[in-house]
Formats: sequence, C-alpha cells, structure tokens
Amino acid sequence: MRNSIAAGRRLAARIVIAQAGVSLLMALVFLAQGWRPATGAFAGGALVLIGTALLAARMFADPAQSAGLAFFRFVAGTALKWLVVLGGMYALIGVWALPPLPVLTGFVAALLVNLLGLRFKE
Repeated sequence: MRNSIAAGRRLAARIVIAQAGVSLLMALVFLAQGWRPATGAFAGGALVLIGTALLAARMFADPAQSAGLAFFRFVAGTALKWLVVLGGMYALIGVWALPPLPVLTGFVAALLVNLLGLRFKE
C-alpha cells in the first residue's frame, strides 16, 4: 500500500519535529535583538507546530471507517489548526504585544516546513 496510515503518521511526526527545529532556529536568529523578539519568533513558529500537531492528532486518532469520515476529520482538524493559529496570533501581537516581525517570521518559517515536508516525503 502506497499511502498507508502509518506513513501519514510518520510524515506528520517529521513535520512537527522539523517545525520545532525551525522555531528554535528563528528564536536564535532573533536573540541578537533581545529576548522579546526571540520569544516572539519562537512563539510564532510554535503556533504552527501546535496547530499541525492538533491536526495530525485529529486525523490519525484511529482508523477512519469511511472516506467521508476521513474527510470530516481533515476538515475539522484544519479548522482547529487555524483557530489555534489565528487566536494565538491575536494573543501574541495584540495582547502580549510581542514584536510583529519576529512573530510573523517564525510563523512563516514554520509554515514553509509544511511545504518542504510534503514535497520530500521519503
């Protein structure tokens, strides 16, 4: 079988680990500007990481009984991911007033991991 559930779980785990690494790397890059920018860069990437982990947990919790159920899990997981991301962005920039550029840089860098991870499957 080419697209097994186990392969999807492995891909999701690799993407989450890579997003954690990229988030730490962005935090180290912005550490030269101080703790707040470094915290913002890490937190921006962590939002994507948490969202991706929630999506993966929703998708691969147990085997889908039908294609319709699998699609519903994907849609529900994606909606949950973006609720976390948008709510977290509001909290990071609006409530805690972290610098927007590092937050957005960490966010975009972690999102790019998704594109690269899906391009190079194995």
